[in-house]
Amino acid sequence: MPHISEIDRVRLAEAFRLGDKLQDHVWEGWHKAPFAVLLVTPDCEFLVRHPHPTEEFVDTGYDRLLHSRVYYRKRQFSTSFLATFPAVNGLSTIVVGQAESTFVKTSTPWVVTVLHEHFHQWQDSHPKIFEEIAALDLAHGDTTGMWMLNYPFPYGKPEVNTAFSTTAKALAEALKAVKTPEFAEKVAAFRTAQQQFQQTMSEEEYRYLQFQLWKEGVARYTEYRIAHLATAQYQPGKAFVALRDFTPYSQVAADLHDGIAKELSTMSLEQAQRVVFYAYGSAQALVLDAVNPHWHQRYLHEKFRLDTYFASPKGE
Repeated sequence: MPHISEIDRVRLAEAFRLGDKLQDHVWEGWHKAPFAVLLVTPDCEFLVRHPHPTEEFVDTGYDRLLHSRVYYRKRQFSTSFLATFPAVNGLSTIVVGQAESTFVKTSTPWVVTVLHEHFHQWQDSHPKIFEEIAALDLAHGDTTGMWMLNYPFPYGKPEVNTAFSTTAKALAEALKAVKTPEFAEKVAAFRTAQQQFQQTMSEEEYRYLQFQLWKEGVARYTEYRIAHLATAQYQPGKAFVALRDFTPYSQVAADLHDGIAKELSTMSLEQAQRVVFYAYGSAQALVLDAVNPHWHQRYLHEKFRLDTYFASPKGE
């Protein structure tokens, strides 16, 4: 009978342990989200922490390290997957390949990226979230969810590209200026540039942009926050530290922060397309931490508009 390899057991156990320890320090109530994982290997898929497996899964027994029964079936998904969707019996499930088969390659970035996907599970677990996403009216008849990837955003439109480049550079300057006397001025410059960026597209296109920043940009930000918190408030498991490709969380946090700033300064909207939203949204979230430290409280109540969190709520 197939079993999860020891290195994959250690990685998964670390992801679960890291989440249990720190998730509610980043987002209040995050622990209430499911943490079901489908690990994709060359021959089999292993289902962990899923309460209701479908009939094609075979029970391999209880894994004490993972605190879960483990099930397997013949492989159906790509071994390079890193995604979250209702993959098994309608439950939001992280579908993830082994670290070496994904773009992150090594253990610690893989664990932190699994927490990125677990954040999507928290988003998905909010009541009526899918009805609210549908109400954005961006799908144009697509019922598969692929519109989120394939929406015809004007990536190649010259004026949109120029305005994005200006806005991204202004945001990078604001991020760099956090905790300096110039911070307020840099934030104001970014806000002005973003308003001009908005004017280059239709209202619907801007709605799609803000949805992506809210969904994927904040997920990338959450990766950084988890790695950053782990640097000072978490002791990785001994078996995880002993892995040959272990990297300290401090290094992963630094790499994520540096990567966000670099992508803002170098990415082309026309060439990278939707990928730019990850850095653009995560940088805004990091700047928001300095502008409005309580913005997290509004995240699930004022959805899909990251730009609104810069201002105080009405009535204050």
